[in-house]
Amino acid sequence: MRTPPNPFANVPPPSPLRVVVADDNPVVRAGLTALLTGREDITVVAEAADGREAYEAAHTHRPDVVLLDVRMPGVDGISALPHLVGIAPVVMLTYSRESEIVQEALRRGAGGYLVHGEFTADQLVSAVRDIKDGRPHFTPTAAGALLSQLRQESPGRRQLPDDLGTTQAVPPPTSAENLSQLQPGVAQSSSGWTSGRPAAPDRSRFQLSAREAEIMDLIASGMNNQQIAATCFISEKTVKNHINRIFAKLHSTSRSEAAAKWLGTAPGSDRGVG
Repeated sequence: MRTPPNPFANVPPPSPLRVVVADDNPVVRAGLTALLTGREDITVVAEAADGREAYEAAHTHRPDVVLLDVRMPGVDGISALPHLVGIAPVVMLTYSRESEIVQEALRRGAGGYLVHGEFTADQLVSAVRDIKDGRPHFTPTAAGALLSQLRQESPGRRQLPDDLGTTQAVPPPTSAENLSQLQPGVAQSSSGWTSGRPAAPDRSRFQLSAREAEIMDLIASGMNNQQIAATCFISEKTVKNHINRIFAKLHSTSRSEAAAKWLGTAPGSDRGVG
């Protein structure tokens, strides 16, 4: 008895997803590239160290997805985002977890927001695949910022009657497409991105060095000294020395107190470092 021919025998496999990785840290870029290119259905077509390079790479290679850091020298990720989303879906992949920045990224068209330390390698790969198909991905910090935004009262919230004959506020749809249309124009200032709400905390008064600010971001993300040392490729002793200087500059005696001041959530944090 003859075996019927397989109608799919000559169908070529789908082309791998093409990804651009943009991060100013070459170690992070190399790690992400190695992770993603280890999957059969994903290939990294270009790397970039800032927003301008990311745009040039996206314009040249026309990727399926762009992974974009927030804080980069030159053109940062938030500034480059509106230009990139016209070329490919963008996922913010960053240590920046401030609510204002998360919300700003979503308004400017990001299809997802992943905070380092809040996802596994497999979850990152799943996010890249899903973003390509229009399914948004958010890690817990970003999801919390999105929920906070939707709960805020605004003139655009619709009113629907409830069972008691009164009205209740109903937030607008939460898709990335709708979020990208909520903010027609955003002013960028030295203290953060503003859109009618309080700006991100002004950290310049703390006078932290670039390395100290990086370590403070990692502390605020919940990393311990060992994790920070591995991320920054320095010894734990060096991390401790940096933290001692950070605590002195922030007038703090604990990680939680320093993080609260750094994130602008400490009582009186808008009045100074005291």
